[in-house]
Amino acid sequence: MFPAASRIRPDPTGLVALGGDLHPEVLLEAYSKGIFPWEGRQPIPWFSPDPRMILVPRAFQPSKSLEKLDRQGKLEVSFDGDFSAVIAGCATTRRPREAGTWISSAVVRAYTELWRRGVAHSVEVREDGELVGGLYGLAMGRAFFGESMFYRRRDASKIALWHLCRRLRAAGYHFVDCQQETAHLRKLGAVAIPRLRYLRLLDEALESEDRWPAVVSP
Repeated sequence: MFPAASRIRPDPTGLVALGGDLHPEVLLEAYSKGIFPWEGRQPIPWFSPDPRMILVPRAFQPSKSLEKLDRQGKLEVSFDGDFSAVIAGCATTRRPREAGTWISSAVVRAYTELWRRGVAHSVEVREDGELVGGLYGLAMGRAFFGESMFYRRRDASKIALWHLCRRLRAAGYHFVDCQQETAHLRKLGAVAIPRLRYLRLLDEALESEDRWPAVVSP
């Protein structure tokens, strides 16, 4: 569906294509070429922004308060324990300055199928047994493509990202693709790099076999 990454020319917003579908093979091809869908409604917009924000796992910078929260042990973190609940949480959480959510029912179906195939993964954060935050994304080669996160308890999504970075670092992952540049992610250690550099890093990461650890709990 998509031409070679070197031939793709995004517009100023990062848009590279409109249309197509969210079939698993289409999604996997898109991510392998540095492209991701913005939503599931037709026509589907596909983006490859310049610059691109990434987070090297070892560069995550927790605040002192986040370190304290993690040490307290009040929040339980798990991996791939309840993907459907995490993506539902991301889809239903209201966000500032956004009227709705980009995570449509088509997106939920598509990424749930990727989870069944062992490509999509989730991080769950619970307090007293209740899901209070989490995130989901795709693991391909030694790259993790972050899709969305949510929280119902302050800092729960940051705890999810921190534990994810620990896991990825231990497994030799090169980076977390954060897609869009935000001040929030920059404070946590993410950096914005030119798109062409990102594509080179992506090619290097995809040269390796998938390294997602098989153990469910951290």
